[in-house]
Amino acid sequence: MDLKVDKLNIHILKQLRKNARESFAKIGRKVGLTPPAVAERIKKMEDLGVITGYHTKLSYGHLGYQLKAIIMLRAFMGKLKPFLDKVKSYDEVINCYRITGNENIVMEVVLSDQAHLERFIDELIVYGECRTHIVLSNVVSNDPLNNM
Repeated sequence: MDLKVDKLNIHILKQLRKNARESFAKIGRKVGLTPPAVAERIKKMEDLGVITGYHTKLSYGHLGYQLKAIIMLRAFMGKLKPFLDKVKSYDEVINCYRITGNENIVMEVVLSDQAHLERFIDELIVYGECRTHIVLSNVVSNDPLNNM
């Protein structure tokens, strides 16, 4: 099954990015298609893996996480594999990337306060050297669909 991601599909994807719970009828009105045509296009994009899921965006502050940080880890010799297994169990980690360069790992984490950050770093230092950056604000949050 070959699907061309044409301008209509991009427009549908933009609508879903704004609100994944939007009805096919409402999306159809915005893009100029019938609800069944929208549903068919979305189903094809799901089947082909263009759409990989639907997610809830959370306000971590309202959930008691007052700090957001970026933590970079340079794993000690022999500690990267154990860390890659362990990191999946940390509730604090909202994104984790294995990277090239001086560090092996970049994590985006949310924490309740400075004491929570200290405890979390104490757990991490078993695996490697950490550099921590507190996030003050989100300046840019780009969506590549905006450029299409």
